[in-house]
Amino acid sequence: MIEQTVREYESLLCDIRHQIHEHPELGLEEIKTSELVAQKLTEWGYQVHRGMAKTGVIGTLKVGDGKKTLGIRADMDALPIHEASGKPWSSKIPNRMHACGHDGHTTMLLGAAKYLAETRNFNGTLHLIFQPAEEMINGGEMMVQEGLFEQFPCDAIFAMHNMPGFPTGQFLFQPGAFMASMDQYQVVVHGCGGHGAMPSKAIDPVMVASYITTALQSIVSRNVDPLEAAVITVGSIIAGDAANVIPDNAVMKLSVRSLSRETRELLLKRIPALIKAQAESFGATADVNHINGTPVLINDEAMTQFAWQVAKQQFGEERAVYGAKPLMGSEDFSFMLDENPNGCYLIVGNGEKGEGSCMVHNPGYDFNDKCLVPGSAYWGALTEAYLK
Repeated sequence: MIEQTVREYESLLCDIRHQIHEHPELGLEEIKTSELVAQKLTEWGYQVHRGMAKTGVIGTLKVGDGKKTLGIRADMDALPIHEASGKPWSSKIPNRMHACGHDGHTTMLLGAAKYLAETRNFNGTLHLIFQPAEEMINGGEMMVQEGLFEQFPCDAIFAMHNMPGFPTGQFLFQPGAFMASMDQYQVVVHGCGGHGAMPSKAIDPVMVASYITTALQSIVSRNVDPLEAAVITVGSIIAGDAANVIPDNAVMKLSVRSLSRETRELLLKRIPALIKAQAESFGATADVNHINGTPVLINDEAMTQFAWQVAKQQFGEERAVYGAKPLMGSEDFSFMLDENPNGCYLIVGNGEKGEGSCMVHNPGYDFNDKCLVPGSAYWGALTEAYLK
C-alpha cells in the first residue's frame, strides 16, 4: 500500500507543513513558500519552472515513453487573519495565517512528489502545479492566462481541498457543479447630504442602501429558479460618521454565488439593473462596479468516477464517498477546469467534531497533520493509475 510507504517520512511532511504554517504569505507574496517548494522538487529530481503568476512553481517529472500527461495542483497562499489556534507552530507573522489549509495542500503534493520520484512507478509526464493567490486574487486565472496549459499540457487535471466536519482522511467526490461561482461588487449610492433633523431636504443614501439590500433578495426568491442555488450577501455598508448628519454617499460591498453558469449570468444581469432602478426610485443614483469573479467549478463525470475509484481501491469504500453535496464556497481551480475540462476537484476530510472541526477562515483553524499521509498517498495512487 502506498500509504504505508509514505508513512515512513510522515515526520518530514509534518516538519514541512509546520515550517510553511509558521511563515504564512499572502497571494503573490509566497516567496519563501515557493522557494521551499522549488528546493524540494529540485532535490528529488524534478525539472522546475518558476515565475508563472509571479510566485508559481511547476515541477515536471517524465518517466518512460508514455504519451499521457497529468496535472495536479495545490495552492500556497495564506489569509490576512491573526492566528488564535494556540498551536506550537502558530504563525510568527501578525495578521497572517494559513486559515484555509493551503500549507497542508502544498505539503500533501510535496509528499506525493517525493514518493513518485523515489518509486517512478508510472509511464508518462507529471506536472505538479503549485499555485499562488487562490484567496481573493484568482492566481489560477493568472496561470491560465500566462499559458499554463500551452507550456505544460495536461490530458487531465486534479486538485484537492481539506474540509472540517468530515472524518479525517475521508475523500469526497461530486460530478458536475461542485463549487459555486463567486462575484464581488462595490456599489456607491449617491444621495444628497443634509441635517438629520430635516431629511426632506436631503436624499438619504443610507436608507436607499437599506432598501437595495432588501430588494436584492427578491432576485433569489423571484428571479432564480427555485430548484437552483443562489446567494446574494451584502457584507458591508459604510456611510457617514455622525448620528445627526445624512451623508452624501453610502458604499456597499456584495458577494454573489451560484451553482450554474445560467444562474450566474442571470444574477450578473439583474443585480446592476435592480440596484440602479431602486436608487433612482428614491431620487438617488448608484455606481455599480463588478470587482472580480470566479466561475462555477464543474467536475468532469468520467474523471470524477476515475478519481473516486482510485480512492476506493486505495482506502476502501468507507473512506471514498461518491455524490457529496456541492459547496457554496468558491475555488479558482474553476479557471483551470474551464480551460481544461477533463478533471476533478475533490475534498479530504479534516476531522469531525473535536478534531480539526474548526471551520476554515477561522482564527482557531489548523490543518490536520493526520491528513498528510493519506493525501500524499492518494496523489501517488492517482498518478500511478492515470499514467499506467
